[in-house]
Amino acid sequence: MFEAVESTFLVPFDGTFSVKNAPTKIKGNIPSSKQYKKKLAKRIDRMSEYQRILYAHDHHAILLIFQAMDAAGKDSTIRAVTSGINPAGCQVFSFKQPSRHELDHDFLWRTTKCLPERGRIGIFNRSYYEEVLVVRVHPEYLQNQNLPDLSDTKTLWEERFDSIRNLEQHLARNGTVIVKFWLHVSKKEQKRRFLSRIEVPEKNWKFSSGDIKERGYWNDYMQAYEDAVNATSRPWAPWYAIPADHKPFMRLTVADIVVKTFERLGLHYPTLKKSEHAKLKNMRRLLEQES
Repeated sequence: MFEAVESTFLVPFDGTFSVKNAPTKIKGNIPSSKQYKKKLAKRIDRMSEYQRILYAHDHHAILLIFQAMDAAGKDSTIRAVTSGINPAGCQVFSFKQPSRHELDHDFLWRTTKCLPERGRIGIFNRSYYEEVLVVRVHPEYLQNQNLPDLSDTKTLWEERFDSIRNLEQHLARNGTVIVKFWLHVSKKEQKRRFLSRIEVPEKNWKFSSGDIKERGYWNDYMQAYEDAVNATSRPWAPWYAIPADHKPFMRLTVADIVVKTFERLGLHYPTLKKSEHAKLKNMRRLLEQES
């Protein structure tokens, strides 16, 4: 079932991706919840093993970026996929409305200082892409950024795409492996989840009146996502458009892609030189001689 998933949801690198043609749900027979959990557990075990080797190898960092409309399942997917990873080797950052201090820097500053070091997995729950998504849908937010020239916003978005591509290529050249997930939920499913947040007391805290306001800009957001992923999906920083209407499938698909990303790196535990092996033998001899 999952052998071709990675290529199925990979956003092309030639700018031909269409939101209209991207599925939000899977077709055919859906495995049981128990089957999904079993498959996910196997992938989490593999990720945990790879994370230990990544830390020991210390030549690469992994950066996973999650973007989505509200209620698509970013938080729960991140929680599920990282549930078996050593917390010491994983860093999760959520980026919400920028502060005044952050707005006094360029739009890449607040995320750049949170990038993972080699040997670790970094996860961005939202990211610098908010600056070509939310800010593009609401260009009035640019007034708070004190930019030197706002006379041509069309040029501004292209310049930001260019900056993002340059940053991601620079990171890739220096050992950061970037994988980006757009969790693609349908408007109908978002409505169902919003209603659930209203009707179920334990979920009330998740609901915000602003969610309904942003839902009114749905088409604008879809266009912004289409433009952003087309402009920035590259071999060194690919986008995956993951159907998000069925959460178990979404979580398993994300985990599967992360595992395959690890596999391609060819990671291994460091090997010692002959001189180091000789030192180990000597240390062993000294330990064994202790009374």
